[in-house]
Formats: sequence, C-alpha cells, structure tokens
Amino acid sequence: MILTLLGGGGFRVPLVHSALLRDRRPGRVTELRLFDHDAGRLAVVARVLEEQAAGMPDAPRVRRFTELADALPGTDFIFSAIRVGGMAGRAADERIALEHGVIGQETVGAGGISYALRTIPVVAEIARAVRTHAPDAWFINFTNPAGVITEVLNSLLGGRVVGICDSPAGLARRSLAAAGFPDLDVYGAGVGIDYIGLNHLGWLRGLTVDGADVLPELLADAAAVESFEEGRLFGAPWLQALGAVPNEYLHYYYFRRENLLAEQEASLSRGAYLSRQQAAFYAAGAGDQAAGSALQLWEQCRLDREQTYMSDNRDAAGTFERDTADLQGGGYEGVALAIMRALSGADGASAGEGAGETRLILNMPNAGTLPGLDSDAVIEAPCLVGADGIRLLPAEPLPGYAAGLVTTVKAVERATIEAALGGDRNAAYRALAMHPLVDSVRVAHALLDAYTDHFKELAYLR
Repeated sequence: MILTLLGGGGFRVPLVHSALLRDRRPGRVTELRLFDHDAGRLAVVARVLEEQAAGMPDAPRVRRFTELADALPGTDFIFSAIRVGGMAGRAADERIALEHGVIGQETVGAGGISYALRTIPVVAEIARAVRTHAPDAWFINFTNPAGVITEVLNSLLGGRVVGICDSPAGLARRSLAAAGFPDLDVYGAGVGIDYIGLNHLGWLRGLTVDGADVLPELLADAAAVESFEEGRLFGAPWLQALGAVPNEYLHYYYFRRENLLAEQEASLSRGAYLSRQQAAFYAAGAGDQAAGSALQLWEQCRLDREQTYMSDNRDAAGTFERDTADLQGGGYEGVALAIMRALSGADGASAGEGAGETRLILNMPNAGTLPGLDSDAVIEAPCLVGADGIRLLPAEPLPGYAAGLVTTVKAVERATIEAALGGDRNAAYRALAMHPLVDSVRVAHALLDAYTDHFKELAYLR
C-alpha cells in the first residue's frame, strides 16, 4: 500500500513511521509519501526516519514532496496532520484568548474556533486536489479540531473520510488498568467500550470485560478512581456523581475557573512552550552538518512533550506527575494503522465481529446513532471497520449531563464551518459567542476582531 501524509514535516511523523516499521504482516505499507510546503522541516524529519529504519532492508520507501499534486496520484490512504499557521499560530490563539480573559487551549473554546477558521479553507483546497488526483483514496484525518475538520471533509469528499483521536483509547486503557485489568487490550476480545460524544468532548459510560460492566465497581472505589490520570484530574466525587469518566479535555469545561487561573499564572502557554521547543529541534537537525543523532534528539523532545502534556490542567487539579505508561506517546498512529489494514481487507476478524472487521473509537457522521443530532453531524463513538467501510455501532442516547453540552458545542462547530466555507463574519461571531468557554457576547466580538487582525489567514472575515 501507498500512504501519503499531509504535514509530512510535522513533529509526530516519526510515530506513524515507527508503527509502519513494526507492521511485518502481508498488505503493509511499502511507500510513505511525506508532503509539506516546508522543505527544511521535511529534510529534518526524513533524517529521523532514516535512523529509525536503519538495519531494516524492507522498510517502507520514504519520498518527499512539496507539491500536493505530485504526492497524491496512486496513493491508497491519505493522513492529514497539518497545522495552518504553525506552532506560532497556536501560541497566538492561546495568547489572544488569555488577553481577553478566557481559556486559550488550542482545540476548545476561542482558540479552537480560530484554529478551525484558519484550517477549513486550506482543507477545502486539499479536498479539491484529492478529488482530482486520488478520488478513490481513503482520507484519515488527524488535523485538529478533529471533529470539525472531519465533518468538513465528509461534506466535500462524499464519505471516504474518518477522523481519529487517541484520547478515548487512552482513557479506556487507563480505566481498565485501574479496574484491575492492566494487560487487556482495549480493542481485544472480550472488552467492550461504551464511549460517546464529540471529539474532545466525550464520556466513558461503560466498560465490559467478558460481558460484565466493571466501571460501576471502579467508580465506587475512590482510591482506585484517583489512581489514574482522569481520576486525579476530575476527582473521585465528580466521577461518582456522573457515573462516568469524562475525556480529559472536559476538564476545561468542568474546572473553567481553575484552568483559566493556571494558564494565566503559567510562565509560557502550552503553544509558546512547544513553539520554542520545536524550533530548537528543527534548527538543531537542519543542514548537512547537523550534530549528533536526529532520532535521539527527537526522542528527547518527544519525552519532554509527553511529560508536560496538559500540565496546566494538572496544576489546576493539584500537581501530579504523569504515569510512565502515558509517556510512551502516540496511540493515534496505531489506530490509523488498524483502520488502513481493516479497510484494505488485510486483517482477519476481531472476536465477536464479522469477517475482517475491527472495532475502534472514531469520528464519523452520526447517521441516526444519537437522537438530537442530524445524520451529518460528526460524533466520536465505537465503530466497526472492514473492507466494506466503516459503520457506527448502536449507542444509548446521551445522558442528561452530556446532551445539552454536546448540542451546544455542535452548534458552535456548525457556525464555525458556515463562517469558514461561506466567508461569513456573523457566523464566526455567533460561534465565539455561543461557546460555553466564552462567557460574554462583548468578549466574543473583541476576540473576533483580535484574531482577524492578527492572522492573515483570516482576512476573508474582516
């Protein structure tokens, strides 16, 4: 198979490559195409991949492209991991939000809306290129905000699109371990995950092992709840009150004041920190005389990135260190590999599923799964993936604690899409004003002015 990765100069590309190297089965990827407008970043990442593949004579061939039309023809799968505006754009999203007294995280609230407004027009151009040069390819979206971008791509590419995120599987893995099953694969035989919501806005409502739901017993044990990351973030009393385990990003909604204070008191925002770190990595790895091992340098930066992940939230909750198992990073690359193998028919059946089908938590159009959302609304939920495509598994309706928030945030996403595809400033204004993390219409107006003044990519909204 041929895989084309958009954003091929990105920092997380070696994670995808490492997953491809570990896959020794028939039907694996034999050619990896990296597309990026920045040839310098591509060269640094290619150096890391070359070191990763050292000593493996049958490693996938790696090719570099700076023109999308050259990278697409003949490809079987397309991964999108682009960041419009770069890490500096993320830092600006966060800074502007904080200057206006609201949370600045890159995928939720004002920062996520600004990020989407910059990204959707670029994604629309990419979709046009895909229709021309690779109409039969499957498009796997990593690009954030993942739910919004996946919904746009589905509307433009007619269905051969799926969005992925590693948060739900990580949440399920940690919950299984806390419940006394550390060695079980979250997608393995006998394990069932009742997870539902939107991207970065979902809840684990049930967790079965051999047909028995182990989540109620876990939630009843406060010490066990607070032995894993989400339990320490939210606290046992709140998880017990919900009867569910929220996705880590819901911490911004449930602990808004604490998170805002932690972000305001931080010496650097997360985006500014990563912007500085990654600039140093690419500078050190550039040029023919780059000192030392590019792979070792990348590993050091990756470990630091994982150790500091959601550090402001941990500060807001009362500082704690991440578990060693959570520092391995990645996860989404394994999901992407599983999707490719299942869609291509390369894998056999998972236990309990039909021939060649794999069970994964993905971002897909609702198609009647959740009442209250239309069929085209992208949700994040368990799916079956096979050679015939992807289908959502049946799910219970959203509980009361979730339904209103999901409906509101989906309305924000829809207004954001309307603004970006139609060049509608009023729709962007509505999106910002409706978001639960933006608590004032006046602030929403000021945020829109500030973002459109700062970003040249948002000139269409001025």
